[in-house]
Amino acid sequence: MCGCRLAAGLMSAWSVYILRTRLNALYTGITTDVARRLAQHAGDGRQGAKSLRARGPLRLVYQAEIGDRSLASQVEYAIKQLDKTAKEAVVSEQPNAESLLETLQLLTSEEAK
Repeated sequence: MCGCRLAAGLMSAWSVYILRTRLNALYTGITTDVARRLAQHAGDGRQGAKSLRARGPLRLVYQAEIGDRSLASQVEYAIKQLDKTAKEAVVSEQPNAESLLETLQLLTSEEAK
């Protein structure tokens, strides 16, 4: 695996995830616990994203452990900038973290080695 920024036994590694809503929309987020976050989004509480309320059922369609919060935030932002076709490609290809970073052009030249 490349670079120290990717998850390599970090205690609280951050993951990026993509959810699919009932109407086939894709939602991207980051968290240290994907299962907990999915439960929050799916529940009736106020801890889930407002944009997902009443859009369930929600399905987890992609997740990748990225590493630190800063990099996970960059990945989340980059995915959110993709058009729907490119997001669907991420979901269908299920790239590992390193491949995702390469696809999104977030690897530095040193990390790519």
